[in-house]
Amino acid sequence: MTIRENLEELEKKNLSPYAMHSVDSKGRAKEEEQCDIRPVFQRDRDRILHSKSFRRLKDKTQVFLTPEGDHYRTRLTHTLEVSQNARTIAKALRLNEDLVEAIALGHDLGHTPFGHAGERALDRSCPFGFEHAEQSVRTVDLLEKAGAGLNLTYEVRDGILNHQTKGMPSTLEGRIVRLSDKIAYIHHDMDDAIRGGILKEEDVPKSICEVIGYTTGARLDHFIHDIVTTSYDKDDIMMSPPVSQALADLRKFMFENVYTNPEAKSEESKAEMLIETLYDHYLKHLDQLPRFFRSLIDRGEPKERVVCDYIGAMTDRFAISKYEELFIPKSWHG
Repeated sequence: MTIRENLEELEKKNLSPYAMHSVDSKGRAKEEEQCDIRPVFQRDRDRILHSKSFRRLKDKTQVFLTPEGDHYRTRLTHTLEVSQNARTIAKALRLNEDLVEAIALGHDLGHTPFGHAGERALDRSCPFGFEHAEQSVRTVDLLEKAGAGLNLTYEVRDGILNHQTKGMPSTLEGRIVRLSDKIAYIHHDMDDAIRGGILKEEDVPKSICEVIGYTTGARLDHFIHDIVTTSYDKDDIMMSPPVSQALADLRKFMFENVYTNPEAKSEESKAEMLIETLYDHYLKHLDQLPRFFRSLIDRGEPKERVVCDYIGAMTDRFAISKYEELFIPKSWHG
């Protein structure tokens, strides 16, 4: 018996009956020989962690564009916080931590530079639309490894695709990530907004604080505890009604006071213009795309989609440098 098979046996003994066991995976689009050490979801986790798209998350905006300070979140630190919250919940519920971690680490691989501002710009520009969860799956299926993709399991891809509110993953592990994503961004975006002087703790409505706590840390702790106690020994991942309502109210508060706040978002129109300008330029100058992206068009991929692939994969810094290279005279560069 291999080490992998021993680990799979331990899953059968130790995990909840509602957990997704590695041996029960629906498998990969392309069959491949099993690793003798790692079960399939652990292997997927490792592939995502070592991918180029994962490394690029370190220079992609979470909420605040080019903030002054070293402690504001990026898309990478957001991803790590989602992963940590999700693993804590999965461990307590005896669900598959490897599957949870793989989905969490991969859920935002298709996110654009400049956060949701970049996503909105590409969605407006591209006739096919642009949605980052779908792009994350496209990234792991097609764009990674020079077109070979990562060949991830069905369950990891399903969790990545359905991590937003409108989706519903087929596994409990995916549902944990879906909730953990929401909790993580509300928690850390509020923390960053307080650090940036956009909010004060006392601005949070008392009606919310009375249910889930008076500090960002207390609220995060309350959310995680509530999910665990409400979901324990159940074939679903949920919150108690009062806490679920408090999360919805807190999300609404954040949209009104941070996500659409003119002070916090004053630079976003510039970022959207930059992305739209790059899109229009590359659509007219396909010869300037890197060779790999031109090869996708040669294989039959729509040129509009491929231009989105190229721009969507950029980091904030690379997008800015490309814009300067294409549109700013060299003599103007400071």
